[in-house]
Amino acid sequence: MSSRQRPLNASPDNTNANALAAAPGAAPHADGRPSGSTVHDPSPPPDTASTGAISLRKYLLVGILLPVGLLVVANTFSLYRQALDAVNTAYDRTLLASAKSIGEQLDVTGYDEQSELRVTVPYAALEAFEADNQSRLFYRVSSLNGKMVSGFAQLPFWRGTIPARPPYSALVDFYDDAFMGDDVRVAVLLQPVASAKGRAMAVIQVAETLELRKTLARKILLDTLWRQALLLAVIALVAVIVVQRATRPVRRLSAELQGRPEGDLTAITAPDAPRELLPLVDATNEVMGRLQHLLDNQKRFVRDAAHQLRTPLAVLKVQVQSALRGDMEARDALVEINQTVDRATVLANQMLALAKVEQLRQQADLQAIDLAQVVRSVALDLSPLIAEKDIDFEIETVPARVTSHEWMLGELTRNLLHNAIKHMPVGGTLAVRIVRDASVVAMTVSDSGPGISAELSARLYQPFSAGNVRHGSGLGLAICREITETMHGSISLENRVVHGRVVGLDATVRLPTT
Repeated sequence: MSSRQRPLNASPDNTNANALAAAPGAAPHADGRPSGSTVHDPSPPPDTASTGAISLRKYLLVGILLPVGLLVVANTFSLYRQALDAVNTAYDRTLLASAKSIGEQLDVTGYDEQSELRVTVPYAALEAFEADNQSRLFYRVSSLNGKMVSGFAQLPFWRGTIPARPPYSALVDFYDDAFMGDDVRVAVLLQPVASAKGRAMAVIQVAETLELRKTLARKILLDTLWRQALLLAVIALVAVIVVQRATRPVRRLSAELQGRPEGDLTAITAPDAPRELLPLVDATNEVMGRLQHLLDNQKRFVRDAAHQLRTPLAVLKVQVQSALRGDMEARDALVEINQTVDRATVLANQMLALAKVEQLRQQADLQAIDLAQVVRSVALDLSPLIAEKDIDFEIETVPARVTSHEWMLGELTRNLLHNAIKHMPVGGTLAVRIVRDASVVAMTVSDSGPGISAELSARLYQPFSAGNVRHGSGLGLAICREITETMHGSISLENRVVHGRVVGLDATVRLPTT
């Protein structure tokens, strides 16, 4: 590498010390394990059955069978009432036929108030209307004013009114009553009676005991109940089978996940999963992908830390042993030891900063921050380094708010400025400019250094790819790239060429505006 080429991925020695506390692996725990390491919990997983969570199958079965059961109960009651009404209508028609049969036996002498009714009704004439000898019929024939003509005098005289719209083409009324200690159903027929000798209105009452009706009502009820119970059982069986088949993919998926070896975070393949389950599968695969990414970063951090810190520690040990043997002056040994410690400190801080970027990537507490204010604050912190090299520094900013963490913006700016300062000649020029449009904020750090070679630019953003390993760890630009990608931005480094000669380097960061 020529003397004009310089590594640009070193970052400042004074990297924010907060990264030490925030990044994984920063400090060991009291039990000796590294911070951020994965610890296997030997305790068994909690039993989901004991947490009180209702199972999907039980939820579906209850959700299906409960409303269906209530509907069947309501339907059973409705069917029973309808059947009972139909039975009552049929038996009421029989009572009406009995009353009309009695009315055919009436005779009258005299007119209206002076009329006198006569009737001869042998009880055998009513036997045709008695069913299976289970019910008994009673009758009473009276005048309109209640005068007894024939029948059972104990049967109370009717005091009601004929409905405005009777169910039959006759002056008839039906009501429930009690007679001789039994419940009865009574039909009342107002029968006009006319003859050559007179005219009158007869009141014919026919009462029937309810044994047959009650027996038939019980039969209808039992028949309805067992049919509805059979219907409910069939529905329950079908629901159980359907729910069992519908939840089979969930059980299969659960068994597949439980049967996986520890640490297997590969994507779930469920080609036969129903459409309703696909969002859950996709979300699970996304979560496992993020977990795999975190584990890979953790493993890479531990591997890189073990590899990169081994060299400065080995060098430090050799320097200490050399000083103890008296191979060099104590002051010279301390100077070399101090340089080694500084390099190791820079390396550790940058590795922790890189880990912290990944940690912040997973957090959602972003806020709108003015990039110009952050750049001016970082430039003020680095002003002693700028003055030490007698650099002509220029800063030009406009208000530019971006959505990010303040630490990330500060770390990004610090790395870019420190790299430029560290690899610039004494008395050079350094400029920071921020411009923005409707959607993008662009920050450009322009220095007057030697630029970068094509060979170095091909691996510039890779960790530990410094151009000069004695002056950098190779993590500065890797941190910058991780930060810009986290903020959905981009970073580019381009040599500034005038008349065919490289006169500096422009590092440009583009970030979306708020």
